[in-house]
Amino acid sequence: MINSIRVIGAGRVGAAVTARLRERGVVRETRDPELVLLCVPDAAIGEVAASVNLGPWVAHTSGATPLSTLAPHRRRFSIHPLQTFTHSRGAEQLDGAFAAVTSESREGEETGYELARILGLEPFALADDVRAVYHAGAVIASNYLVTLHRAASELFDEAGAPAAALEPLMTRTMENGFELTGPIARGDTTTVEAHLEAIRSCKPELEEMYRVLAKTTRTVVSR
Repeated sequence: MINSIRVIGAGRVGAAVTARLRERGVVRETRDPELVLLCVPDAAIGEVAASVNLGPWVAHTSGATPLSTLAPHRRRFSIHPLQTFTHSRGAEQLDGAFAAVTSESREGEETGYELARILGLEPFALADDVRAVYHAGAVIASNYLVTLHRAASELFDEAGAPAAALEPLMTRTMENGFELTGPIARGDTTTVEAHLEAIRSCKPELEEMYRVLAKTTRTVVSR
């Protein structure tokens, strides 16, 4: 069982993780921790890992960074909370989220799973060589959702409609299991073309995005 963890990094992830460890009574500050958890920007992981004395487990929380970045440590793994974080919230952001655990050994994987459960996360194993594919999926689901919401909000503003009305629509789409509805589901190409013409006239910078999304939706959803 993990009894002592040193967290390095106090950004969005680090703050939430530290708050949860405090809640769970896990000793965080000790001269000889069992685990050093790096919650630092991806570009800093290698440098920070190199500054940590050999001996304890060393792990990072990046979804895209390979384990080799933790060299020269051999007792290493990664745990990526599959969640979006904000400074305005605390440890509750971890509740119910999944966590990708990557390790080169059974002991490392077991340690990663244990840490995930301490943090209130549901762990699953992720191979090191598919990180880029995995992380791309995560970015599409989270970051690009922000892009879609902002683009839709701009079109609502043009129409004089309240952008706040989009949130219940987006929430219900998720609650409905992401079941596709609307003109593409109906095969209504006339309406899609009308959309493109309207966007071209008021927000031409969004036309290509709509066109690509329409094409991708036809391809992906029809599989």
